[in-house]
Amino acid sequence: MLRPPSMSRQKVSPSQVPILWSQAQAVCFDVDCTITKQDALDDLAEFLGKGDAVRQITHQAMNGDMDLDLALQERLKIMAPTVDSLQDYILSNPAQGRLVDGIQELVQELQARNVPIYLISGGFRELILPVADLLKIPRNHIYANRFVYMADDDGQIRVHGFDPTEPTSHEGGKPEAIRRIRAQKPFQTIVMIGDGITDLEAVQETGGADLFIGFGGVIERAKVVKGADWFVNSYQELIDALPRWKVAMIGSGAFASSVAQMITHNVAKKATFNNRVDMYVYDEPFGDTTLSNAINTMHENPKYMPGVKFGENLVANPDLQDTVKDADLLVFCAPHQFLKNMCQQIQTVVKPTAKAISLTKGIHISPTDGPQLLSTMIRRMLHIECCVMMGANLANEIRPGGFCESTIGSHSTEDGEIFKELLETDYFSIRIISDTEGAELAGALKNVVAIASGFCDGCELGENCKAAILRQGLEEMREFSKRLYPTVRDETFWESCGVADLIATCYGGRNHLVAQEYAKRAGKDSFEQLEKELLNGQKLQGVLTSSEVQAVLQTKGWQKSFPLFVAVDAIVRGLFHPKDIVRYRTVAAEAELKDLHHVNSEPSLLEKRLSKSMRIQNIIHFDDDDF
Repeated sequence: MLRPPSMSRQKVSPSQVPILWSQAQAVCFDVDCTITKQDALDDLAEFLGKGDAVRQITHQAMNGDMDLDLALQERLKIMAPTVDSLQDYILSNPAQGRLVDGIQELVQELQARNVPIYLISGGFRELILPVADLLKIPRNHIYANRFVYMADDDGQIRVHGFDPTEPTSHEGGKPEAIRRIRAQKPFQTIVMIGDGITDLEAVQETGGADLFIGFGGVIERAKVVKGADWFVNSYQELIDALPRWKVAMIGSGAFASSVAQMITHNVAKKATFNNRVDMYVYDEPFGDTTLSNAINTMHENPKYMPGVKFGENLVANPDLQDTVKDADLLVFCAPHQFLKNMCQQIQTVVKPTAKAISLTKGIHISPTDGPQLLSTMIRRMLHIECCVMMGANLANEIRPGGFCESTIGSHSTEDGEIFKELLETDYFSIRIISDTEGAELAGALKNVVAIASGFCDGCELGENCKAAILRQGLEEMREFSKRLYPTVRDETFWESCGVADLIATCYGGRNHLVAQEYAKRAGKDSFEQLEKELLNGQKLQGVLTSSEVQAVLQTKGWQKSFPLFVAVDAIVRGLFHPKDIVRYRTVAAEAELKDLHHVNSEPSLLEKRLSKSMRIQNIIHFDDDDF
């Protein structure tokens, strides 16, 4: 008889069962009559012509009326299979035909959510391996018995017994296997699924599973029905109860619209996501209706990205709180100036389990507190994790048939994988890195370098000059980032968020366009004038970022280490001609001398920068990619 459990155990409350299932960090399955339609030893015995005798012993063991190790010994003694007969059985019974209906789909759903799956069985490894391989479950995730072989007097290699060192060869083996799993990986929630009393035992001992789901799709055992936290007869019940990430897009500009196109098509074909995507739209008149109504009718953004079709599963919503209240994944792709206010509006409705990603490249650098990363602001205000996506992603080039890359910076590998699954397509490739700070800073600083590249092209200084400027700019981006955040990695600047984004912006971005025109006109028209003339009311980011960077350089005394950044700022302020970018090192030194004349003036240059830094928090920070 099975020994009583080592400690009393109260069943999980019905209200907690779906929560534990949705939060499972690992799922352990029994195999016989749970994953496969038969007990493999019973089926083997039938194949060998000894089915009735073996089946009777199996029934006694699964109902708790016979010790597990004794049952194993008796069944093997009756069958005494040879190696050849084992191989014949495996070949005659392919794994696909042995599977219970729905198990393959459930396993795929769990694997899509990055939930590790383990097989814990009183059956034998040799018979389980083809099933594990078919379900793509790693072989080192199998806890099962092993045959012990011995040659008989006729030279036949026969099964002589089983390896007693395997945990599932004796009573209490399944909770012991789970304890071994926990020793390898500190899972907080482990679920056991099975049909027998030994599976139920997995939650009845310390260190075992946290939730037991009894499965009766093949055979229904009264003791299991009574003891299970949840009893199901179909795996569809478990599939239907799995969480599906609900996505909310916060922003509806050009880049947001390009990204929304990818998201709506991805969620429609991936089981891990809720099919509906809500997009927050700052409503404005559009023709004889509103922009949100136009988007919902036309399934595209006719103002900012006409022709880019969303799936019909996208719903434009002018109510920000209503957009995000049920969302599991928040995709921030709104202008920088609005993010803080948006976070304030949704603080009380965001789910505490939600995750966020920021696609906005604008970043405010405070002269007193250093850089304020947008991801940090979101994290602190909403009390949820936030990663970033940065890269060479000009909005009008993100489309089927094209190709571009991007970088997700995430401190959590799991979060990064979730957002990669949400966003990646065959024409939009994503790499995940852990250097969130480096990725986000690179996305802001490259706009300063883009202004320098615009000066080169506007003054027709040639490709050699432009290449030199880009090289120096990349180096200063790296050095500036590493000084502010020592954890920033050099290799981050070789990702799409670094050198690739720099190249795209310096050849096809808005900052480059306006700086080029500024140089062509020899600085006679201000950046503010050119911004209005060329950008149709949209705002430039590089000039503002340059001013913020200079405030930090002056506060920390770093000017000599960043000559290109200093020179760009001096030219933007009209102290030098755009063609002087070719001598950025001497310009930087001369600019420092010129600034010394302002030290005793009221207000000082630094004070002006500090004041401007505060003012520009209220100025929109669009990036090249946003429209």
